[in-house]
Amino acid sequence: MLRLLLLFFIPMALFSSQVKNLRWDDGETYLMFLQRLNLPNKPLYYNLDKDDKQLTEEIRTGVNYQILEDQNGSIEQVLIPINDELQIHITKNKDDLDFEVIPIVSETRKEAFTLEINNSPYYDIIKATNSKKIAQIFVDGFKNSLNFKVDIHKGDKLVMIYDRMYRLGRPFSMPTLDVSMIQMGKKRHYVYRYTDDRFYDENGAEVEGFLLARPVRGARISSGFTLKRWHPILHKYRAHLGIDYAARPGTPILAAGSGRVIFCGRTNGYGNLTKIAHGDGYITLYAHQKAFRKGIKRGKYVKQGQVIGYVGTTGLSTGPHLHFGLYKDGRAINPARVVRVTTNKLKGKDRIAFNKLKENLNQSVDLYLNANTKPIVLGQYEPVYYVDKNGQQIEKKQEKSVN
Repeated sequence: MLRLLLLFFIPMALFSSQVKNLRWDDGETYLMFLQRLNLPNKPLYYNLDKDDKQLTEEIRTGVNYQILEDQNGSIEQVLIPINDELQIHITKNKDDLDFEVIPIVSETRKEAFTLEINNSPYYDIIKATNSKKIAQIFVDGFKNSLNFKVDIHKGDKLVMIYDRMYRLGRPFSMPTLDVSMIQMGKKRHYVYRYTDDRFYDENGAEVEGFLLARPVRGARISSGFTLKRWHPILHKYRAHLGIDYAARPGTPILAAGSGRVIFCGRTNGYGNLTKIAHGDGYITLYAHQKAFRKGIKRGKYVKQGQVIGYVGTTGLSTGPHLHFGLYKDGRAINPARVVRVTTNKLKGKDRIAFNKLKENLNQSVDLYLNANTKPIVLGQYEPVYYVDKNGQQIEKKQEKSVN
């Protein structure tokens, strides 16, 4: 924490520098970003190793990033989050600019509130918390079991307990739900997060129904998933936001779930790349393909198990394999923890542990409900800098912030 504060804020105090908060634009690549700001692409991209180059393609649309400028408008530092753990750090070093990947300094806060419904849970949560993300995780938990349009009435109550990450004093990434409860008349409905990071109802049945199949049959895993790992030899942080399946060139690649193709084309680091949106915020990524299957293009709807391409070694790859990534609401998650054939129902020791967890969470829900705990509402308006279509920075505006 101290190191990053010294890096980022002391220069601002000493030299009248200022931090500009911006949002990563849809369709902008890292190389386009460097070009727009007239930053040298050789030391900041082409001289990087393979893993760091690939990380630059993981920058998410809409993510908040920061630029520190001195009093003359020259860039001193840049911070661009890659995932929940790591961020790109560009720093001025005399006349040069250095690139490194460093941990995100953040804190996680336990938050909770109770709310009486006047319109709909989604609308009322946004109105009360100024957060679409909090509203979304509540709705996602009950979408397969409750009909909000029919079953909910004015005056019904809900309670949410969740963890929210803060970066540089601002909410960052998706909140992580502990428990949601909605009381409809005299009947209560719950969703709980268990220790496996999956969600279950009060009977211990899993509430998420998204299914994944192995995307390459008969392939071996050559590299696993990690958000942040300190490399003891290279002395730098590395991330591998997916699973690599090694297989012979030309081996068919299967869609891990039904959905719509949102990208199909060539990229620098990932080579031939396909992305599929599956609904509920899930996106799967298939990189380094030798070729796409005929007819696979943006906008095409594909079914689970359908061949979408063939294993190759395009882009920054040392051998034939599929890099398979899974994202939930823009957040990289480990595919190995999500793959399953049928919906789980907890049994044995897991069911005993779940029942104890449920009892504790139910007590917490009662406490917040009886206390009528109000939501934490952050400032509705914040300064945001925008860039026009020609890449020129325009004036600061006050924009309503819905996190």
